[in-house]
Amino acid sequence: MNLYEKHIIPYAKTYKKTLLSTILLGTLTILSAAMLTFTSGYLISRTSERPENILLVYIPIVAVRTFGISRAALRYVERLLGHHAVLKMIADMRVHLYRVLEPQALFIRSRFQTGDLLGTLADDIEHLQDVYIRTLFPTVIGLFLFSFSVIVLAVYDWKFALMMALCLSIVSFVYPMLSLYLMKKNQQHSKKMHSQLYNTMTEGIFGLRDWIISGRKEQFLSAFKEESQASHELDKKLAFWQQSRTVQLQIFSGLLVVVVGIWAGQQAANGLLMPTYIAAFTLVTLPIVEGLIPISHAIERLPAYEASLKRIDLVHEYRVDKISPLEIQESVSDATITLHDVSYRYDEQSHDAVQRITLSIEQGQKIAILGKSGAGKSTLIQLLLGVLQPTHGSVLINKEPAPHYGDTIYDVVSVLNQKPYLFATTVENNIKLGRLDATPEDIQRVINQVGLTTYLQSLPAGSKTQMEETGQRFSGGERQRIALARILLKQNPVVILDEPTVGLDPLTEHSLVETIHDALQEQTIIWVTHHLMGMEKMDCIVFMEDGKVVMQGTHKELLATNDRYRQLYEIDRGI
Repeated sequence: MNLYEKHIIPYAKTYKKTLLSTILLGTLTILSAAMLTFTSGYLISRTSERPENILLVYIPIVAVRTFGISRAALRYVERLLGHHAVLKMIADMRVHLYRVLEPQALFIRSRFQTGDLLGTLADDIEHLQDVYIRTLFPTVIGLFLFSFSVIVLAVYDWKFALMMALCLSIVSFVYPMLSLYLMKKNQQHSKKMHSQLYNTMTEGIFGLRDWIISGRKEQFLSAFKEESQASHELDKKLAFWQQSRTVQLQIFSGLLVVVVGIWAGQQAANGLLMPTYIAAFTLVTLPIVEGLIPISHAIERLPAYEASLKRIDLVHEYRVDKISPLEIQESVSDATITLHDVSYRYDEQSHDAVQRITLSIEQGQKIAILGKSGAGKSTLIQLLLGVLQPTHGSVLINKEPAPHYGDTIYDVVSVLNQKPYLFATTVENNIKLGRLDATPEDIQRVINQVGLTTYLQSLPAGSKTQMEETGQRFSGGERQRIALARILLKQNPVVILDEPTVGLDPLTEHSLVETIHDALQEQTIIWVTHHLMGMEKMDCIVFMEDGKVVMQGTHKELLATNDRYRQLYEIDRGI
């Protein structure tokens, strides 16, 4: 299906009455301008004959006023109606795009760069309003004006009308096609450069701290300025072509005025036209040609629209099949996870981030995923959550592919990461996010489980104590315990612990590890970490390196059979 048929025509059909009214008003606006100059030319010529009574020119005077007022009024209503319709369509497009994106929320990072998505939401949708305002309306109005002008002129002289049709075709067809041919690559390149700017800007914002810490801030700013300057230069080139084309067409319209003036003079000399109509026919040429000039710019923009439509279509073409809530509810108390020959490769990477991993995790098992930074641990977590889809193999939760769960994956799996987000509300409300219908007794139960009872009782407001944004008034260990209480309240069968003890002092870390194991005895634990504290409590240890599993077994087995693991364990314990 054509991209225009897919993303433009459906909205045009929905608002067809408003669009047709806008086109009609636009046509009447230009015709009013044409009749204004035609009547003015006739009035000037007629008054130069010094009529005996002003009543003899009263009708042209009234007509000039009528067309002058109607031109302004029709233009105002046409712009008001046209922009109203287009803004309504753009609003509908944004809503539809959001509804398509929302189910893909977990997968967006794996499918789009943030800059591309920002460009789609901010730039591409905005471009599509130009499809109507700067392309559809001017083109349809211009073609109608072209046909109307030639037909009316043919009533007086069909041979001259044919010649004028050829001349007007230069403005209506030749220049637009020439503009499209000459500027197509530049339009596409401009669109690509704008997209790259969005990517560079978002990467710079998200990585601002890294740029500053590494001392490469000036390097980033310099690179961004170079890209911005290159984009600006290309835009200037496009603008120069548009301005030069407009000047050329205006000069051409001046030549047409002279040609029409000569023709009108000859017609009057032959007695086929009243002399008072010479100025009328001559002047009416200007608004007609001016109504045709925008067609060139309208057609020239087509490559930019196609690029925007392709990016929007890329968002629409992906669909996520979700399991029904009933099926998830039936299996929420028990979850078996199976990874079969799983590999994943990021776009534009030459090697797999995760390679050929096969693993089975039964309900209640305690699994540790070990490895240094870059070993593939975070990628594995995203695969388990369905955020990424394997490039090879499968990740199944209760025999269903993880990506099929969509956002309902969090009814099965809970995540406690390095920095759990806590809101600027009470401790109780932050815990209650785990289950909104929880009773005070439920909340107190999980507070007891995570060992916060004594601490909260020491506070004047207890569990009603207000937390600052991200929980800054509490220590790192206390924040992790509050987040753990939230997870316990939700009672999901699987809990992923992503480096939850990073940044804690050894005593707090040891205490938190003990609390986690005591509180999550019934749940499946997938503990992702880079050091070996608490490994003796795990049922299975998986050691990853360069995306591969290089060690696997229980703590006792690895201590007994693997020298490297034994050395790492001794180093970690400070032996």
